[in-house]
Amino acid sequence: QGQLVESGGGLVQAGGSLRLSCAASRSIFRLNAVGWYRQAPGKQRELVATTSSGGSTNYRDSVKGRFTISTDNAKNTVYLQMNSLKPEDTAVYFCAANPRAVGPPYDYWGQGTQVTVSS
Repeated sequence: QGQLVESGGGLVQAGGSLRLSCAASRSIFRLNAVGWYRQAPGKQRELVATTSSGGSTNYRDSVKGRFTISTDNAKNTVYLQMNSLKPEDTAVYFCAANPRAVGPPYDYWGQGTQVTVSS
């Protein structure tokens, strides 16, 4: 099975930026439909942003205007650019993907990367 690898998490002050990356550990499928999720301690996992093979994107309201999901087809990598970060953005961020045109649902998941935003 394919696996996804996230990177780019870390500690940042409020107002700062981070860029998360999501890549397939083995190039056995194209990252056509990708979603970024996050899960904060004691809270349910929530969908943050999605992209489809057609290039359409969707965001949860709380990150609109601050986060941008994008795809580098040559690298088969999906990014989540996060600007104007807030302490409430602190969570473990996961990417999920499937080789179909749209999602969710997703077949493959990464292990997660921690994002911590200090006030």
